[in-house]
Amino acid sequence: MERVWITGAGTGLGRALAHRYAGEGNHVILTGRNKKKLMQVHEEIMEYPGTSEIVVCNISDADSVVDAVRQVDHVDVLINNAGVGIFGELQNYTPEQIDLVLDTNVKGTILLTQHTASMLKKSKGRVLNIISTAGLRGKRNESIYCASKYAVRGFTESLHQEWEGLPMTATAVYMGGMNTPFWDQSDHVENPGRMKGPEVVAEQIFQEDDGRKEIFVDR
Repeated sequence: MERVWITGAGTGLGRALAHRYAGEGNHVILTGRNKKKLMQVHEEIMEYPGTSEIVVCNISDADSVVDAVRQVDHVDVLINNAGVGIFGELQNYTPEQIDLVLDTNVKGTILLTQHTASMLKKSKGRVLNIISTAGLRGKRNESIYCASKYAVRGFTESLHQEWEGLPMTATAVYMGGMNTPFWDQSDHVENPGRMKGPEVVAEQIFQEDDGRKEIFVDR
């Protein structure tokens, strides 16, 4: 049994990943800002061989991350899944919107990885950074989102170098859009229902989670 820490675990891909890992008997640490959503996933996981616990955390806040890490004494797998997207033409972004995207997608990923690195080294564990194809190429009306995902790509590739010869590994995960609540507050995608479900993506990530440098669900 591995202890798998998943951020953004209350909905979408994070929820699907929690189900998949718990279904194989692992212990899942569910993290997000909305305790009610995390509790719902926690209750769903009770049907599986695995177990779960809830650690409420705002990953973009350093103090919140430190407090969350204090509640966890062992991690085998960290999945940095939490992310936000705000879309539109560059001139229409407010400073607050830019901060929200960069602080969540980039700063949050860096902070939690930084503060769990010693546990991952001890457990010979793995970190999986959910990047999306927005980290592979620029996209219209996604300038800030793509900038954040390119940053996480660079962070992950740097970990490949920095952790070379150490017992823990880092994996960059790339996928396209999914039919999740990610799009609920946006009209950037006309019909999210045409996209693949998060369960399909979670299955491939689970199957290929072996410490490899990259997982390509989509390119």
